[in-house]
Amino acid sequence: MDICAFWHDVLSQNEAALPAYFHKDAVIRWPCSNERFTVAEYIRANCSYPGDWDGEIERVETLGSRIITVVRVFPTDHSASFHVVSFLRLKDGGICEMDEYWADDGDAPQWRKEMKIGTPIDRRSLS
Repeated sequence: MDICAFWHDVLSQNEAALPAYFHKDAVIRWPCSNERFTVAEYIRANCSYPGDWDGEIERVETLGSRIITVVRVFPTDHSASFHVVSFLRLKDGGICEMDEYWADDGDAPQWRKEMKIGTPIDRRSLS
């Protein structure tokens, strides 16, 4: 499976192309919001999300029939930023299971800033 093409089609909300990446009975889960989707529901949720989107793949790990991706997602006007970690299980070259964990990007909380611990991540070092 071409993971770069998959993410391009997810981010561009390419409703016509997305079904080809999945088995018809695949299960997609978003544990952070306690939702489980069929392929059709996932595509509807993804492609109906308002706005125009872009992103960049920061990391891909392949473990046999499993692919893990870390992707930074943002609206094309760069007004916000999110990260999604996706765990995909493949069967016969298509996605049969996908678990995605979404988070808003932002500053460290004030209580940790007051502790004066940690430093900002240099995103260039993640490539």
